[in-house]
Amino acid sequence: MPHLTMEYSGNIENEVDMQGLCVDVHRAILSSGLFETGAPRVRAFRADAWAIADLDRENSFIDMSFRIGAGRSAEERKRVGDMIFATARDGVRHLLARPYFALSLEIREIDPRLSWKENTMHARLRNTGAPAA
Repeated sequence: MPHLTMEYSGNIENEVDMQGLCVDVHRAILSSGLFETGAPRVRAFRADAWAIADLDRENSFIDMSFRIGAGRSAEERKRVGDMIFATARDGVRHLLARPYFALSLEIREIDPRLSWKENTMHARLRNTGAPAA
């Protein structure tokens, strides 16, 4: 149940391949070995309105929120967070070279008593021999 959402300022839409960044981050999540193939969801949402820092029109951001189910150690959460952040940082290196960009990531552990889900992809992927990473 790892869900990563990226919210980004609309002024970088033509400067970042958000679909490619989603795929790269998805691969990083799976390469951690902590999640099954059918589990990760990575999504990006454009913010059409924002106000950042000194309100300079060039200011921009990508804010990532990674929600995961309970049961992983702090070291495992830190390791996958480092992998995600490094992957995202590589994808926006050109924006980080300018003094107008903010990249952030927060990991949130979900209380299993307050989380409901149904996923038909797990059964399909487990039966096809796909890696259970």
